[in-house]
Formats: sequence, C-alpha cells, structure tokens
Amino acid sequence: MSVATALDHLPRPPCAELLGWEVLDARPADGWIRMRFEGRREFTNPAGFVQGGFLAAMLDDTMGPAMFVHSEGRLYTPTIDLHVSFLSPAKPGPIFGEGQVVQAGKSIAFLEGRLTDADGVVLARATASARIVSAEKALG
Repeated sequence: MSVATALDHLPRPPCAELLGWEVLDARPADGWIRMRFEGRREFTNPAGFVQGGFLAAMLDDTMGPAMFVHSEGRLYTPTIDLHVSFLSPAKPGPIFGEGQVVQAGKSIAFLEGRLTDADGVVLARATASARIVSAEKALG
C-alpha cells in the first residue's frame, strides 16, 4: 500500500537507492512510517547475514522520515545519536522498517525505530535523538 507523503516531492538520495528504500505506509499525523529495504547479498558479513552497519543505516533512514512526514516536509532531523540493539540475524532479502516520532520539541526530536524480516521477526530496534532544523535550510 503506497501513501502520499511529503517525501514524494524529494529526489531519493544515493544512500536510499543503495538500501532499496521505499515508503509502504504512513500516518503523518501520528508521526509513524513503514518502509521497505532490500538486504542485498553485497551487504552480508562473513557469516552470510546483513552487516549491522547497514541495519543501522536502515533504521536511521526510517526514523528521520517519520519526523519529515509528521512535519509535512517542513522539518529535517539530522541525527545526534543513534542507539541500536541487534536482536536477530538479518538474512538477505526484504527488510521492513517502522519509525515513530516519540516526542518533538523546538530543537530536539526523540525517535524510535525497528526492523523486521518478511516473517515479522524483529531484527533490530533503535532510539535516536535528532536536531530539528528547517527542511528549507537543510535541503535547500
């Protein structure tokens, strides 16, 4: 299910292209978004699982967009810190992300995210704090 969001008006950055980033669903008023990524074979570690750095990037590219759609494209959130817990090995294939705005103040946002595989197994969870800046200033 595809839903129209403020992200539709931006070109996808190269990192999003690399990760296979796609918006599946969103509830902008709730600060929630659901994404799809592609855990490519090129992302795997020697054990054959998607390396944690790629999962962290997927989480970051889920939580930031949650705030962007929540603000209807007015606010951009450069990450200040990102805390990731890796819960299950991620096999190559589709990976789904959910991002949520927990709280947004005047200058800082608190965000949460999680990644699951196609069977709904939670692969990783994250929390982040991010600066809140004008999208026009950050992206202009």
